[in-house]
Amino acid sequence: MGIGEKVNRMLKGFKSLIYGRTAMILLGFLAQLVILMVGYIFLHNYSYLFYGFFLVVSAIAVVYIYNAPGNPDLKLSWMLPIAIFPVFGAIFYLTIVMQPGTTVMYERLKDLSENTKKYVLPREETKNRLRTESPHMGQLAHYLEKCDNSPVYDSTQVKYYALGDSQFVDMVEELRQAERFIFLEFFIVSGGHMLGTVLDILKEKARQGVEVRFLCDGTNVLWNLPSFFTEMMEEEGIQCRMFAPIRPVFSPHYNNRDHRKILVVDGKVAFTGGINLADEYINEKERFGHWKDVGIMIRGDAVERFTYMFLEMWDESEKQPEDYEKYRLPAEAAVPDDGYVIPYSVCPLGPERVGEMVYLEILDTAHTYVHIMTPYLIPDYQMLTALTYAAKRGVEVVIIMPHIPDKKYAFFLAKTYYEQLLEAGVRICEYEPGFVHAKVFVSDDVKAVVGTVNLDYRSLYHHFECGAVLYRNSQIAVIEQDIQDTLEKCIEMKVEDYRKLKLTERMLGRIMRIVAPLM
Repeated sequence: MGIGEKVNRMLKGFKSLIYGRTAMILLGFLAQLVILMVGYIFLHNYSYLFYGFFLVVSAIAVVYIYNAPGNPDLKLSWMLPIAIFPVFGAIFYLTIVMQPGTTVMYERLKDLSENTKKYVLPREETKNRLRTESPHMGQLAHYLEKCDNSPVYDSTQVKYYALGDSQFVDMVEELRQAERFIFLEFFIVSGGHMLGTVLDILKEKARQGVEVRFLCDGTNVLWNLPSFFTEMMEEEGIQCRMFAPIRPVFSPHYNNRDHRKILVVDGKVAFTGGINLADEYINEKERFGHWKDVGIMIRGDAVERFTYMFLEMWDESEKQPEDYEKYRLPAEAAVPDDGYVIPYSVCPLGPERVGEMVYLEILDTAHTYVHIMTPYLIPDYQMLTALTYAAKRGVEVVIIMPHIPDKKYAFFLAKTYYEQLLEAGVRICEYEPGFVHAKVFVSDDVKAVVGTVNLDYRSLYHHFECGAVLYRNSQIAVIEQDIQDTLEKCIEMKVEDYRKLKLTERMLGRIMRIVAPLM
């Protein structure tokens, strides 16, 4: 029996254990919240000095939040609970803001990024050539290099996948050809054909002496994997870790998930996009109708950035430095030029909102069109302004959304933005066969972005993400053709469609907009 089949059988048998553990974690969170509330009520009733102190703290917190740099929607979402529940709101805010674990992680990631600069060097000649061809793209390349240590690459080729079904075929082929190392980083890992196939190959490759590292997000232990999944992998020779594993102790650090999807093989080829390791992503299992997802395979110089992107996240919890030298871009990885590629990462812990800046740059510099696919539409004020302004100045802005949502609350919330966007001239089209999980921007036949960044607060402000900017690459035409093919299967929304929604759905969405920045 292969390890894939073994794990799948075990996961089926341990589903009740997984859900039981999830229940215990949720109970732990609830107990801490109850203790906090009871303490608040007790002190509120018996200690006017305490209450007065936190009233002052609340006022200071409101002034601090108002003057702090950052998104105004996020500020308002914090100020409201503090104003309505002065003491409890202040305690909760201090609990989140003063969390030492988040600060320690950010400092560690900054150190790792500095170390990576020894290996991911600026490519001045490529950047200068890009700046000559397109000043706007040259400025974006400068920003990503300065703020994300992500240089612009030529000597890179890209292959676009309009469905996870086709991407999986090439993923399997590349895994089977691995000779030196395999790095995998995924947000969702769930038992089934896809995971089973991958694990069987990883076990075989580990037996052959290939270095295999497998990083997945810690939320998988709530729904998909047993807590001892990492030990199971280690027994098979697969190095495995979970990012920020969930425990029955509340921490705001749990809000910053590793939402990235990265596969690197031998430093020669990399995959990224929306596809996770679960059967719905390749339509092996139906969830929410037909699953529309996309991804890209990258060959050549730009793979270098994904290799070190993975190593930085892997080493976040390590105390000893690692020798990155052996993972340098191999000489045999060189391929002919096909435009420019800028791989980038998104860290939610620092001041830069790299994922949002990339999207805003495309919207602000578009001449003819910007076509978008996203599963969620919960934009902040800046993004909403950019979308509506682009449409008002004559740019064709089209957003493809799911018609069958995976999360109803997110769907209700997204629809509260429909009216304003539609009235500004933005076209919103829902994919009638099912769910769209793709994260794509394409503009003017020359620019595109494919990655993991959704158009919502979670991706733009709270998650670790990644993606790749493409400029004058041959696959941009393929991406735009996929957009057009997808539009043929869509229902175009009208302002009247939003107004026909049930009053309860509209009210629920409007109320949720108040707390959306914190979700």
